[in-house]
Amino acid sequence: MYRAISIGCEFVIMVTSLLAWLLTVKDVGYLSAEIAGICKNCGREEEPKDWRWGTRAGKVSRAKQNRSETNIMGTAINLKRAIVSVLVPLPSILFYLYFINHYKTSTSDGTTVSPFWSWCVDHPLLLVNALFFFNVNVLFWLISQIQKSHWMIDLYWTVIPMLLAYCYATYPSAQYNMWRSRIVIALAWVWSLRLTHNYFRREKWQWGVREDWRFTEMRGQYGKHWWWISFFSVYLSQQVFLIGICLPLYIVHSVDQPLVVWDFVAVAVCLCGIVIAYFADTQLHEFVTRNEKLKEFGKPMAPNLDRGLWGYSRHPNYFGEQLWWWGLVVFAWNLGHGWTFVGALVNSMCLAYVTVLVERRMLKQEYRAEAYRLYQKTTSVWIPWFRSSAFARKDKNT
Repeated sequence: MYRAISIGCEFVIMVTSLLAWLLTVKDVGYLSAEIAGICKNCGREEEPKDWRWGTRAGKVSRAKQNRSETNIMGTAINLKRAIVSVLVPLPSILFYLYFINHYKTSTSDGTTVSPFWSWCVDHPLLLVNALFFFNVNVLFWLISQIQKSHWMIDLYWTVIPMLLAYCYATYPSAQYNMWRSRIVIALAWVWSLRLTHNYFRREKWQWGVREDWRFTEMRGQYGKHWWWISFFSVYLSQQVFLIGICLPLYIVHSVDQPLVVWDFVAVAVCLCGIVIAYFADTQLHEFVTRNEKLKEFGKPMAPNLDRGLWGYSRHPNYFGEQLWWWGLVVFAWNLGHGWTFVGALVNSMCLAYVTVLVERRMLKQEYRAEAYRLYQKTTSVWIPWFRSSAFARKDKNT
């Protein structure tokens, strides 16, 4: 047992030391040069000593040089954030892999399992919560204090459910129907890939460019106290939400019953949610991209997105996401654990509050306030439905 704890500590120290070095490297230009093998002058030929930077040509060349240096700095920062993001879950992953291997070896050899590992086997949910607390709540929070941003929790919202699904499926005490497990894990993969793709598409394929606007507003609201309040409002709250809404994944891998019709109903609900969320987010992305181009050319921006799925719901992406989570609840309900609806219900209530915040934010933007008020009067909030006759008349007149 002591040897296991020692090895685990060594893993944690190794990973956290590497993370600490990456987070404290300030000369990111040098870091990028080292990684990319770029020479000190970034591949430019040495300029003649009599070069006159005051000339027009000199100023243009200098501007190009500055842009090149800025791009290299941006690439270095992006690369550093990517490496940190990949490394940050390793303490939990390495601990879990060692735990599984140690337990299998001990049971196959007939060796007595230590009380610590026996406790881990008997309490999967407690172990998952403990790993989440130390690896996500504590480590993510410490990293956010160094980076002055809470961007990483958004990215891992798309990954943690997948990690939990594999954890529950490979747990020593797991018992489940193989086909139901495969179906749920396949659905979780599709959901995770869709959401991860949407995250990077929205962030223009960069790592950690910005944090959620709600966190930015709270940072301004709480001021100097935000550093400790953020631990509870950003990270501890995420543990409640994520572990709660992923409880159906645990139930699927805790009950062994044959597939029935309700499993296929759950699959249909989950797939509908994923498809609706994908098309809604794609339409939103195209709308935002068009507005950015209009703004760049000095033209008036479109005040509101009211076409496609957004013509039937003000937040079809939220609706699709909720369908996904409630579809998972159907799996658990079918296995006799309908109480897991609590996690999805809490998540839906929180998203309802977020919807209010988003719409208030929209109304604060003068160029779209009037159009959005009409949109609110004529279009369903979440559940897609036909627009009112007032909106239909408006479309007809235009």
